[in-house]
Amino acid sequence: MPGHTHRTHASGSTRAGVLGANDGILSIAGLMIGVASTHAGRDALLLAGLAGLIAGALSMGAGEFVSVSSQADIERADLEIERKALETDFAGEHAELTEIYVRRGLDRTLAEQVAGQLMRHDALGAHARDDIGITDALSARPLQASLASMASFAIGGLIPFLAAYLAPSHRTGPSIAIVSMLSLAALGAVAARAGGASVIRGAVRVLIWGAATMALTSFIGALIGAQG
Repeated sequence: MPGHTHRTHASGSTRAGVLGANDGILSIAGLMIGVASTHAGRDALLLAGLAGLIAGALSMGAGEFVSVSSQADIERADLEIERKALETDFAGEHAELTEIYVRRGLDRTLAEQVAGQLMRHDALGAHARDDIGITDALSARPLQASLASMASFAIGGLIPFLAAYLAPSHRTGPSIAIVSMLSLAALGAVAARAGGASVIRGAVRVLIWGAATMALTSFIGALIGAQG
């Protein structure tokens, strides 16, 4: 029907944003709950949270930059292969593109015409899109992905950190857990809605992993505290 909206074009940025924020909440909440379970002082708890927030954001940004840069290197190498093939065997590349369109359902005559017209307009672009699968919307952008992941991790990590900072000293652990779980549920629901999936399923999925992570770090922190 006219006017319908697709979400695939935004899947890359959505994935990076959700992953960063989810990782920020879980990492910092787990870290601070683990430290709180050792009965460490409030200053030590906040210092650990701040250090984890800074290190985590930088690590997330660096990791995303390296990962997406590798993808960009592969894309550039594939495009160079196509560029050389077009220079040395234009007819063969036309035949290859024709076969792609035939497999997609066009009759051979029409496929040859479409391949010919697209290659006259932008031969490399046609092969990048239909042979390799590289498009402008989905192409790798390392710096953009790195900054988005870094920012989303920092925003997510600030949630449990602020919960600890604002909570009364005797309620720090529970405050971090409650605020973080609510934030994770909201994040999962928003991500699911943006992707057209079940909001409840998205929230529950994130909550299960969040609860497991915080329970485990709390248990480990309590063991360490007991031995100390």
